[in-house]
Amino acid sequence: MIEIDLEKENKAIAQEYKELLRISYQTLTDEDKKLIRKAFDLAVDAHKDQRRKSGEAYIFHPIAVAKIVASEIGLGSTSIAAALLHDVVEDTEITVQDIEKMFNPKLAQIVEGLTKIALVQKDLNISMQAENFRKMILTLNDDVRVILIKLADRLHNMQTMDSMREDKQTKIASETLYIYAPLAHRLGLYNIKSKLEDLGLKYTEPAIYNEIVSKLKETKEEQDDYIKSISEVIKKSLDEEGVEYFIKGRPKSIYSIRRKMQAQNVSFEEVYDKFALRIVYKSNPHEEKFIAWKIYSIVTDHYRPSPSRLRDWISSPKSTGYEALHITVMGPKGRWVEVQVRSERMDEIAEKGYAAHYKYKNGATEESGLDHWLNLLKEALESSEANAVDFVEDFKMNLYSKEIFVFTPKGEIKSLPKGATSLDFAFSIHSEIGIRTRGTRVNGKLVPLNFELKSGDQIEVITSQHQKPTINWLDYVTTARAKTKIKNVLNENTKKIAEEGKELLTRKLKHLKITLSEQVVNELVNFFKLKTSLDLFYRVGVGAIENQQLKDYAAQKSNTFINFFKNKMKRAPSTTSDEDIHRQVISSNYDMLVFGKEQDKLDYKLSPCCNPIPGDEVFGFVTINEGIKVHKKDCPNAIGMQSNYAYRIMQAKWIDSSQEEFKAIINVTGMDVLGLTNQLTKVISNNMHVNIQSIALSTDAGLFHGQVTVIVQNNTILKKMISNIKKIDGVDKVTREYKT
Repeated sequence: MIEIDLEKENKAIAQEYKELLRISYQTLTDEDKKLIRKAFDLAVDAHKDQRRKSGEAYIFHPIAVAKIVASEIGLGSTSIAAALLHDVVEDTEITVQDIEKMFNPKLAQIVEGLTKIALVQKDLNISMQAENFRKMILTLNDDVRVILIKLADRLHNMQTMDSMREDKQTKIASETLYIYAPLAHRLGLYNIKSKLEDLGLKYTEPAIYNEIVSKLKETKEEQDDYIKSISEVIKKSLDEEGVEYFIKGRPKSIYSIRRKMQAQNVSFEEVYDKFALRIVYKSNPHEEKFIAWKIYSIVTDHYRPSPSRLRDWISSPKSTGYEALHITVMGPKGRWVEVQVRSERMDEIAEKGYAAHYKYKNGATEESGLDHWLNLLKEALESSEANAVDFVEDFKMNLYSKEIFVFTPKGEIKSLPKGATSLDFAFSIHSEIGIRTRGTRVNGKLVPLNFELKSGDQIEVITSQHQKPTINWLDYVTTARAKTKIKNVLNENTKKIAEEGKELLTRKLKHLKITLSEQVVNELVNFFKLKTSLDLFYRVGVGAIENQQLKDYAAQKSNTFINFFKNKMKRAPSTTSDEDIHRQVISSNYDMLVFGKEQDKLDYKLSPCCNPIPGDEVFGFVTINEGIKVHKKDCPNAIGMQSNYAYRIMQAKWIDSSQEEFKAIINVTGMDVLGLTNQLTKVISNNMHVNIQSIALSTDAGLFHGQVTVIVQNNTILKKMISNIKKIDGVDKVTREYKT
């Protein structure tokens, strides 16, 4: 009986292989077919004793992945062969070196990239998971095909998840929605993106998924009739004009219907544009644009368009390479219908993304949006010192963001993610311009650096050699590139302050009859409960460590009784190794939680379901009875909360209060003496690390009153500044105002 089954199975495997060659998007030469055959034979042999959870032979999985790579992503023979071999190194005795000998270095490199990703896939912790994604994205540097095959692998795993445990299903589906679907979107693979999103929804919110599926089935007939009635009207006019075309109805993906229901807070019945009409026309490259607008004119002759919902991606393609004309028209029965107009070339690029994009490139010199994005990505990867979670979050934002098109003063067009600010624009031109940005003008008007840009804005950047980024700039930008550059400059500034702090510390200790040595640095680091020597020097540099605290250290050091015990204890290994102490990093001592954009300090409770600890990626959830509950971003309940109660979620983050900047309001009263204002501003400006945010001065019958709002790094600097103001001739009283 088993023999027959095996025979049947072998036939099915051979059938699948033929199918793979037949559906390939690229034309395969005999050489290509030989390569694929060789890879196929090796995969069959390597996996012959393996079965999947469902009981079928394991080889069906690599073949299915290769089929997706061949037909849906449209890659060539090397990628098809790599897809067939993607699990061989991980699951069997065969090594990457063996593959290199048997095939070629390129293929071996892709298989190695895929194996690396697979090996780090077994963790639950978010930071590990993020690290894993970072490693995966790093492989983009080597070969983007690694990611494309990984997407095909993920799609097939999602399609065959029914036999898995429920918790495993939810984890894999959440991971898919978290990064794989946005990646597919960014690489222009709309079909794969929609399938991944729908399957992600199927396993994260099965009840909602099934409800939408059944309702779509119920309304399918009615929708088909509706689309048909519109198509017939348009067909008639297109035929008269002699346009070569075909029309197809395209249902909206289940995931996007769900998203629309959430965003607009409407029921399934109230989502009108569940179907779109797609007109795909034949054209030579010269006439593409002309015919598209001709079709636009025909469609709008019959149905009234919505001017605000016209999307012209032909004149300015998306950075994914996507081109099309989207018109939303008022159809019969008062319903909005989206009509998409594309040429065959555009349709292919929209379906296949990356592969088609290169097929049509044909030696074109102009860098496409995708190339530009890959270059930016490489830049971000190379200079990224941030932790993996931040990196993935920034990366995700760049994946999914919608685009706006803005202009330089000379009229050049620039594409930026939606929500980008005028400071983002400065960094998009050149990082040096970004760092030196003093101000920005939008449409001729001076605007703040965090001004949100809209499509069509013209931006002029004003630079200054003396300008330096501040920590606040990180809140003014949204793009990953700008954030990375600002962080790099801030780190350099921090190191400068630390150098000044080291000199200052040497002088202060000299007064206390202590010479700065390696041992003293180690003792001070432990005394102030810090982690690195750079922490110590930086805190001295900004004045966070006061003279009195150094005197306490000196007193404790000279106390022989304490020293006796200390030496006793020294035999035990110290908590921080010398290597760690001398690391060139400012460690963050996360000790405070702040909420919202304004970074308010509010009362909160830590949620017991995920137990967040300082430094974790978190968000606040406003409960009905218990105030703000803080959850980790990868909390098991997070997706549910974010899906159902998005309006109750607050931004939250852990900060290091010693490295934050604080606002303080100072009231000054005194006599109206000539030159008092000048003296006052001079004293404030001369204080290191103090920025004036606002100043208001008034005099009344010889009485002077001033209110100054300053940004300072800590209380020590503020006290020093207040004592200097008190010394000014004519000043009577200086008080700090606390806003309740």
